Amino acid sequence: MRALTIAREFSTARSLIYAPKQFSQQLQQQQQQSKATEETFVPFSQLQQQRKLLESELITILDGCNDLHQIKQVHARILYNGLNQCCYVLTKFIRMLAKFNVPMETYPRLVFDQVRYRNPFLWTSLIRGYLLQGSLKESIVLYGSMRIEGIDPVSFTFSALFKACSEVLDVGLGRQIHTQTILVGGFTSDLYVGNTLIDMYVKCGCLGCGRKVFDEMPDKDVISWTELINGYAKGGDMESAAALFDGLPLKDMVAWTAMVTGYAQNAKPGEAIQYFERMQNAGIETDEVTLVGVISACAQLGVVKYANWVCHIAERSGFIKNVVVGSALIDMYSKCGIVEDAYRVFEGMKERNVYSYSSMIVGFAMHGQGHAALKLFHEMAETDIRPNRVTFVGVLTACSHMGFVEQGRQLFASMEKCYGVAPAADHYACMVDLLGRAGRLEESLELAQTMHVDPHAGVWGALLGACHIHGNPDIAQVAASHLFELEPEGIGNYIVLSNIYALAGRWDDVSRVRKLMKMKGLKKNPGYSWVEGKNGVIHEFVANDLTHSKSSEIRRVLEDILDRLKARGYQPNLSSVPRDVSDEEKKHILMTHSEKLALAFAVLTTSVASTIRIMKNLRICEDCHLFMCGASQIIEREIVVRDNMRFHHFQDGKCSCGNFW
Repeated sequence: MRALTIAREFSTARSLIYAPKQFSQQLQQQQQQSKATEETFVPFSQLQQQRKLLESELITILDGCNDLHQIKQVHARILYNGLNQCCYVLTKFIRMLAKFNVPMETYPRLVFDQVRYRNPFLWTSLIRGYLLQGSLKESIVLYGSMRIEGIDPVSFTFSALFKACSEVLDVGLGRQIHTQTILVGGFTSDLYVGNTLIDMYVKCGCLGCGRKVFDEMPDKDVISWTELINGYAKGGDMESAAALFDGLPLKDMVAWTAMVTGYAQNAKPGEAIQYFERMQNAGIETDEVTLVGVISACAQLGVVKYANWVCHIAERSGFIKNVVVGSALIDMYSKCGIVEDAYRVFEGMKERNVYSYSSMIVGFAMHGQGHAALKLFHEMAETDIRPNRVTFVGVLTACSHMGFVEQGRQLFASMEKCYGVAPAADHYACMVDLLGRAGRLEESLELAQTMHVDPHAGVWGALLGACHIHGNPDIAQVAASHLFELEPEGIGNYIVLSNIYALAGRWDDVSRVRKLMKMKGLKKNPGYSWVEGKNGVIHEFVANDLTHSKSSEIRRVLEDILDRLKARGYQPNLSSVPRDVSDEEKKHILMTHSEKLALAFAVLTTSVASTIRIMKNLRICEDCHLFMCGASQIIEREIVVRDNMRFHHFQDGKCSCGNFW
């Protein structure tokens, strides 16, 4: 069978020697030159020079091949000129076959097997071909055969093998090959091998081994440094990443980008923005990857000044037209509380994809603009762009936040039937949330118990939240029991259950939950809020913390707002304090909630015409929600609060959520 394959492939190659194709003209010119050479005596040195010239021309022609047929034409010329033993040309030939996904076991392997004296580059071309086609085992067997024949590998041999090990995350095999670089000798100082070795260890999660390789390398380039910086960033160790970055002699765009995206991905947006600003001041060019990283940081921080600054840079550098950057800007403006600017970016995009639409739909949803989200979804359905899982999470969230139960049901039913998107746990979580918020707790529980995929914490968390809204401790206990198994260290679940028991007056159960928290060593995350002051300076406030330099003024502003609210009938919602303490103490606790402190500071320090934007790490409580509604009417300013679930736009005594939150 193998002989038959050889005959077939080589017969095809020979038949192409005289092929009257346009691609063959260059090859035929070489044939005419060869005939002219045969008619005259040529010195051996000149023949060698002509042969090298011919080999170089064939390499160039191979580079220009666009399909397998053209490659076979070149093979015909290789055979015609007696170069079927030339490792230099055949190495390129096999690499081109690999490029066009020709199975290594057939044509390339047959060509390789007919070469009597194979050099390490020819061996490596075949090893690399097998690796590209996912045959790691066969490539290792080939490497063993190469060593048995006494052929020493080259740096490309090891780099190809290390890349393959990193792709399949086989650090054990990677270590064995690492040992080979030492045993063979001469590769411990090879920069290219060292870099791919670092990359392999980093991707396999062995950061310490990667660092050891780095430290022992006599010569390093920016790739060496950046690979390790990326490794630290992905592992969440930004302190080590920063220390390494500071020691990098010449910092290029890739290294700067690694730091910006690293801080953004590790929820340290302030540091990400600082590094991006340093990068700008250093005159380093910015690409779309850097921009997406800093845009993500701005979205996390939620500060308008930085959002506008980064958007201006994107416009100035021409990346505003990039669909990835545009989609990121939509998400950023949405999370900064300016959904109008998000839509402005969306409308200005000449090219849109599913991510652009999904970002805008999610933006509308988190701002309580359910009608706009549904309208955009239906507009998207009229285009060639198909919605994906994220799109449906956005539109179902919009229905949940607005109480559109029937629309949500219809969309959920249409996912797989009309769009081929199978509902995942996130979509079920949206439906559980939708039904639960609407007060259909029994139906919500039944859906969670009968859904077609395993429910994750988001599903049971949605049900627990709905039980808090409607005060159902029995179903809450069911949801919490699942959450305690899925997220045993998730303190928020214990706190919500405790609050539900407290609202129901079941203080024994409250005590039981708190004892469980104490036994597990869980500590409540403090509530904090931050607000943008003058010149974009961020001021952070922690609940019950009156150590701010303007604390006395903040207290006076709060007392003034409170007095005016009470004159209009406001009474603190004492149930928002799930503690068995006196009413006076509850009132004091409520008045020192972080978002109220942030509001008073903004009233004190910002212009009367500006919108107040407050970001909060936890959900806003019922009393603060009521307080903000009244305050927006008293101070005659729009107040935007972003909690960990959605945006609330308070204006003229009303909230955009319609109290359906």
